[in-house]
Amino acid sequence: MRLFVAVLPPVEAVEHLEEFLEPRREHGDFRWSPPDQAHVTLAFLPDVAEHLLDELGERLATAASRRRPLVARIAGGGAFPDVARGRLLHAGLDLGGEAGDDEELDRTATGARHAAVAAGTEVDGARFRPHVTLARLRRPADLTRWVRVLDTYAGPSWPLDELALVASYLGEGPRRRARHEVLATFPLGGREGRRAQSRPRP
Repeated sequence: MRLFVAVLPPVEAVEHLEEFLEPRREHGDFRWSPPDQAHVTLAFLPDVAEHLLDELGERLATAASRRRPLVARIAGGGAFPDVARGRLLHAGLDLGGEAGDDEELDRTATGARHAAVAAGTEVDGARFRPHVTLARLRRPADLTRWVRVLDTYAGPSWPLDELALVASYLGEGPRRRARHEVLATFPLGGREGRRAQSRPRP
């Protein structure tokens, strides 16, 4: 199974971002990400055997219980691999709470990755850089203007108080839009071993 561990912004935060982006969107080479799939990836697990799911869930629940909730908002933006030759446009994640919140989110991502490895599955991806993917480009382009626009944006704050384990099913056809399904959620700062609550994701 193709899975990832993520932070899922609430519907209100995603809708606020969409209201900001909609009048500014250009067609061109942009392939915009569906709003209902907005997320911040903490750990990408490209190929998880189904028999590992129970242990993975238990280890993620334990890892989440060791971290504290945060307050976050979607704000600012950037591009990967860089602004001058961007292939991916993204919004940023701002943690405006207590001192050390950025480090706490880094530790949360590290804990999720360690939990996956301990459960016996592979973790893919480079250094954790919190972001919400907005659009991808077929060819590299200078995204300076778009990043400047995004730098004027700051969405509403929301409690970052749980992690989600999400399955990603690749679609068919030329667009190959993935379908996401939330398998379970894990509260931050909760009691160790608390059972995850599954919930649907549109």
